[in-house]
Amino acid sequence: MFYKYLFKLAKSGDMIYISHLDLLRLLGRAGRRADLPIALTEGFNPRLKIRLKKALKLGVASDSEEGELVLKNMVDTADIINRLQGELPAGIEVKDVVPSFKGDRE
Repeated sequence: MFYKYLFKLAKSGDMIYISHLDLLRLLGRAGRRADLPIALTEGFNPRLKIRLKKALKLGVASDSEEGELVLKNMVDTADIINRLQGELPAGIEVKDVVPSFKGDRE
């Protein structure tokens, strides 16, 4: 069973020059360093189940980028925010994390 969480993050400062794909890699590395039980895709080349709803143009700041994180175990939302924020660089701030109960299984 997998647990989906929707998150919002802000991108500002020097981090406005990070690309969409680099931001996804950054979030994946931060999630691994924060020891979050992030689920992997199935297949020959498994990837972390992290996605951003929309790609933001390079050089544009944002206060509410939305994304989705799929975990193997249920984790408290405040704990996810604290653990991720501790591993993210200045300019990337996790604003909110809420569980998504639309589907029980991924």
